[in-house]
Parts: sequence; C-alpha cells; structure tokens
Amino acid sequence: MVRFADMRDKAAVNALRREVNDLHVQGRPDIFKPGFGPVIRDHVDVYLNTENGYAAVEERDGQIAGMVLVDYIDRPESPYNLARRFVHIAEICVDHRFRRCGVGRRLMEFVKADAREKGYPRIELDVWAFNDALSFYEAEGFTTFRRYLEFNV
Repeated sequence: MVRFADMRDKAAVNALRREVNDLHVQGRPDIFKPGFGPVIRDHVDVYLNTENGYAAVEERDGQIAGMVLVDYIDRPESPYNLARRFVHIAEICVDHRFRRCGVGRRLMEFVKADAREKGYPRIELDVWAFNDALSFYEAEGFTTFRRYLEFNV
C-alpha cells in the first residue's frame, strides 16, 4: 500500500535516504560527501510539510519498504524557455530487502496518478551514470531528454 508519508515516518524514510546517499558517495566520492548529518536528515521535513511536493511510502507488514520524494515544479517563461509544469522525483529508494517485489513500480504508479490528478503533463527525474536504477526507470517509460557530460583535465 502506497500512502503519503508524515512525520511519524521520518526515521524510516531517512534510513532509505541514507542508502541513496551512501550509493552516491560510493559512486562519486569526488562529488558527494560521506555521512548523513542533521542538515541532510532534516531536509526530508520539506517533503513532509509542504504543498509544493510530498513524500510517499509503501508499507509492508508494518515496515516502510520504499519511499519517494516529489517536487511540484511550475517554471515561468523566460527569455530562453517556455513556461513549464512538471513533477520532479527528487529521491526514490526501495529497501534492499524488498527489491524486485513491485514496490518501485507501485511508488511510480502513485506519482503518475498524482501528477495526472493535479494536471502536471510530465514527470522528470535525474539519475547518475553509476546507478543501476536506470533500467528500472526505462522500464517505467522514462526516456532520456538531456545528458550531462564531463571531461576531467
């Protein structure tokens, strides 16, 4: 069952967020800082107490099996870009004990349904090249529309 999260879920959501953080530190230690201090832990409060997005969780047998953090983005027109409305998936994680059981798919279905209900025409997310979740996102129908490239001198 996927549901909106609240402050009672903060510790469990942060346990999953720490997995995401550790994955990033391991994948790009030249960019990401190790550790999961108070500022990072408390950042989830933005998603638990806002109208500009939300946190959602899948609960299984009384345990949080997965979570997603979502932003509603409304960008005005600029000299370079047309106005854009989209849902941004800031973070998503499925507990390693519950992977390949449909948790990620149900979280994505929840985000897609919410976006449709609120009239957002697209969902965006970004993924680092080292992250094996890319194949999951592609299986969920996401396509690449932008790439970042780097050159180390």
